[in-house]
Amino acid sequence: MMKTSSDAPTNLTASPATPVMEQPMKRDDERTLAQRGEDAAQTPQRAQAAPMVRFLGVTKRYGALTVLDELDLDVAPNEKVAIIGPSGSGKSTLLRVLMTLDPLTSGMIEVDGEPLTHMRSGGKLVPASPRHLRAVRSKIGMVFQSFNLFPHMTALQNTIEAPIHSLGLARNEAVERARELLSLVGLADKCNHYPSQLSGGQQQRVAIARALAMRPKVMLFDEVTSALDPELCGEVLNVIRRLGEEHNLTMLMVTHQMGFAKDFADRVCFFSQGKIVEQGPPREFFSAPKHERTQQFLRAVREAL
Repeated sequence: MMKTSSDAPTNLTASPATPVMEQPMKRDDERTLAQRGEDAAQTPQRAQAAPMVRFLGVTKRYGALTVLDELDLDVAPNEKVAIIGPSGSGKSTLLRVLMTLDPLTSGMIEVDGEPLTHMRSGGKLVPASPRHLRAVRSKIGMVFQSFNLFPHMTALQNTIEAPIHSLGLARNEAVERARELLSLVGLADKCNHYPSQLSGGQQQRVAIARALAMRPKVMLFDEVTSALDPELCGEVLNVIRRLGEEHNLTMLMVTHQMGFAKDFADRVCFFSQGKIVEQGPPREFFSAPKHERTQQFLRAVREAL
């Protein structure tokens, strides 16, 4: 059975009319978010570059359940961030609200210096319009746990569909780009294969190529190896590693692959109960975790091996 996230119900398609905030922002809230942004900008690890992605006071609730709890997080351009933690800690929800698949309860998200969930109107912040949302969201690509390929389309057709219809690319340009990307993920000889003719690892690599075809600045990976056996898992992780080494992409990756997080990421963030409990460079994080909850989690991971 294919594994799904336990953070929230699965909804794999973002509609242009998807609400990005459940309630309008009040002026006091706007001042609070501005102060949060100033505080984040003054921290040493943020000082060198403006963040590519910024979460400011982000809260997400499902009824009485708080999944993200006033979260503040900056991700620098080209930074590779691994997000780890127990099931239900808010990891996948973080990616879902960034991709606007789920609306925020409160707070704000910025991408590449622009508000994603809000926009300026009449001198104040208001919830983003569908047009604004589409423009900013076009900078983000996401690869899910399940492959979500169109079963009636070949690998090539799956990869050209969105660039033609969403970006307005000419078909010949989209095809050329798709072939380059499928070659990049090691599937140059599978362009005309349908998903049913591909292994799980190959389907996931097509999904990565499809996301890259939209030319995003930010890539999100939501437990992309969870449904794969170890050998196929290695295929997909090698592709992601290559992307990180050869392309200027900011990456947020929810993963249970601790070894990959240690080798690949610039920073590891440990989530528990909707908050970042501890974060830091992988070598320091895994060799000398400071927080008791982090130590407990990593000990459980080691014991399960």
